[in-house]
Amino acid sequence: MGTVHAKTLDPVPMHGRDLGVNPDDLVETSEPEHEAKQEILENKDVVVQHVNIEGLGRTKEDLLGYEISDVFQAKNLIDVMKKAHVARQKLLRLGIFNEVEVLIDTSEGTDALPNGLDVTFEVTEIKRLTGSYNTMVGNNEGSMVLGLKLPNMFGRAEKLTFQFSYGTKETSYGLSFFKPQPGHFERNLTLNMYKVTGQFPWSSLKETDRGLSAELNFPLGIANHTLKWEGVWRELGCLARSASFAVREESGHSLKSALSHTVSIDSRNSAIFPSRGALVRVNQELAGYTGGDASFLKEDFELQLNRRFFWDSVLSASLWGGILYPIGEKVSCIADRFYLGGPTSVRGFGMYSIGPQSEGDYLGGEAYWAGGLHLYTPLPFRPGKGGFGDLFRTHFFLNAGNLCNLHYGEGPRAHLQKLAECIRWSYGVGIVLRLGNIARLELNYCVPMGVQSGDRICDGIQFGAGIRFL
Repeated sequence: MGTVHAKTLDPVPMHGRDLGVNPDDLVETSEPEHEAKQEILENKDVVVQHVNIEGLGRTKEDLLGYEISDVFQAKNLIDVMKKAHVARQKLLRLGIFNEVEVLIDTSEGTDALPNGLDVTFEVTEIKRLTGSYNTMVGNNEGSMVLGLKLPNMFGRAEKLTFQFSYGTKETSYGLSFFKPQPGHFERNLTLNMYKVTGQFPWSSLKETDRGLSAELNFPLGIANHTLKWEGVWRELGCLARSASFAVREESGHSLKSALSHTVSIDSRNSAIFPSRGALVRVNQELAGYTGGDASFLKEDFELQLNRRFFWDSVLSASLWGGILYPIGEKVSCIADRFYLGGPTSVRGFGMYSIGPQSEGDYLGGEAYWAGGLHLYTPLPFRPGKGGFGDLFRTHFFLNAGNLCNLHYGEGPRAHLQKLAECIRWSYGVGIVLRLGNIARLELNYCVPMGVQSGDRICDGIQFGAGIRFL
């Protein structure tokens, strides 16, 4: 009989071997009857009669039915292979299988049609308990992460995760439960319980958060949405004896209960080195109406546009902005305000060292904006093209921004005027290194301009690491 072994078409390493279909492998028999049947499969329509899944243990079959149902709609052999490949991708995406292989075979039995096919998915389930150890890169900080996971807890791709993280400025541990909707993996619910202890030397502040959160993710049209509730008990303290009086005033305990909504549209071909596409992200947070002693409305946005130019160069423009409006007579908390400056935002300035400050401690602001213009190019003379060299880019940048507090009784025109005053800006050149597809490193030569009294600058070489850059 004719047999097709289909695995993956992706160039990216995945569970299972790389998939490619060789026409010479379609038939390995010289029997005339089978040769005629193979010719029918190659040149005429086919019918997928059965789809089987082998190797299941604790996984529920009804979950997988959603992921493989499109295979039955295939009309010819090539279509069967494509839809089987997509179904394999969906099964791997669930995070419950180490390996998924696909076998496409001619149908047998009394009900077999002359052009009938059977498709079999051979799966290997992940162990009930798995552990992990890795390192993470945040915005100019690194951390070691230890984790324990219980994947596929109840047989429908649920996941319970315990994670401990020890970093240069932050230590945390948390327990989370993840539950996707069967057939719609992008629609999922995550419940978290955590404790985070962080240090913020630019404000001489340390903060310990103990919280609970519930997060619902779902796509709607071309946008992805996140609805979240978070309740957190915050403990603020001074990091040093030299902390300013303004920071000491903020010390103590507070309780924040907030609802937030995030909508994002991302058409970029890469999150780290995009060469085309755009990103639009808008976030709203409302605190106080579900309890707690923090009451505010917070809005912020992020825009990015990328366009390819000559010689594989890319022009990238980005704009960030946000505003925090305190509700009631109480002033905003230092932990809720915006911060600006540093190698991941307005380069050439110290980390979060733009805006209001007291005795050398930076207090954040209730409104900000920041813009960036970058020209990314390959390394000169293209060393390592097609390999290691493609992890690097040179870039020329121009950054600008401002952060301040607003007097909300003055009106929008006065607010815009204040945001347009005392603009900090910088320009420079540097080298960027991509770390996988989740983070990047930058080594830049910066020239800060528009420096105001109290700003900390980094005139010359500046190093940055993170996942989100202006």
